[in-house]
Amino acid sequence: MSFFTSLAEFEPTRQTLHLYSHAMSIVPRVHGIVHPKWWHISLKLRPDGLTTDNIPLPDGGVLALRLDLNKHRLVINSSQGETKSVSLQDGMTGSEIGEWVITAVTPFGLQGSYPQDRFTSDEPRQYNPTQAQLYFGVLANVARTFEKHRARLKGPVGPVQVWPHGFDIAFEWFGSRVEHAEEHGEVQEFPSQLNLGFYPGGDPYFYSNPWPFEAGALLDKPLPAGATWHTSGWQGAMLPYSELVDRTDAEAKLLQFAQAVYDLAAPTLTV
Repeated sequence: MSFFTSLAEFEPTRQTLHLYSHAMSIVPRVHGIVHPKWWHISLKLRPDGLTTDNIPLPDGGVLALRLDLNKHRLVINSSQGETKSVSLQDGMTGSEIGEWVITAVTPFGLQGSYPQDRFTSDEPRQYNPTQAQLYFGVLANVARTFEKHRARLKGPVGPVQVWPHGFDIAFEWFGSRVEHAEEHGEVQEFPSQLNLGFYPGGDPYFYSNPWPFEAGALLDKPLPAGATWHTSGWQGAMLPYSELVDRTDAEAKLLQFAQAVYDLAAPTLTV
C-alpha cells in the first residue's frame, strides 16, 4: 500500500466514524480531567485505534474508549481489566451508539447529564471495514509525519490529536505574541499559534493556519508546488491530499509544505 492511498470511497464511512466519535467524546467531556484547551475531549492515535484520554473512575482506576479500526469495534477498557465492546459494522444509528456508550459506562460509576445533540440521529449508518482500515493506515502515516515536523519546532507545541468536532487530525505550535479575543462572553488572552492538520472529508486536504493571519505579510509569498493560500471561510495554507496520493516522496512533500508555512508564518507570530 502507498504511503498516502486514495480515500475516494471513504466518505460514507467517514460520516459514520465522525458521528460515533461525537458519541464517544461525551464521556471525557463530562468525566475527564478538564484541560483549558479542551485537549481532554480529543482522540489520540495508537496502534490499536483512536482512543480517548484516561478517564478517572469514582472508586479508583481509569477507563478509556477506543475506535478500533482494525477489528472494527468500539471498545471500552478499564484498568481493572474489564472490557466492553460493540461492532461498528451493525449500522447503528447515532442515537443507538450514544445510548450504548452511556449504558456501558454506567456500571463503572459514571453517570451524568450528557450532551447528545451532536450525534442524535435515527438514520442507519454505513460502515465499510475496508475503507476504515485504509483510512487508519493513512491516518497513521499522517500522524507520524506530523510528529516528525513537531519534533523539529522550537517552542511549545500541543499533542497530535483527532478532534471529534471536525474529525480532523492536527497539532498546534504556539508563538510568543499574545492576542486578546472573546470566548464564552469574556475577553481573554491567547497565544498566537500555527496549526498543521488534515481533514479527510469530501476532497481531503492538509492545512496550516496561522492565527492571527497577517494577510499583508503572507499572501504574496510563494508556497511549495500544489499548495495555495486559502482565504474563503478560513485563512491559511492548503495542500490538497490528491497532490500526495501514491507518490513515493509523499512524506517529504508534506514535510516541505509544513516547514514552508512555518518559516513564513512564525516571524509574524513572535515578538
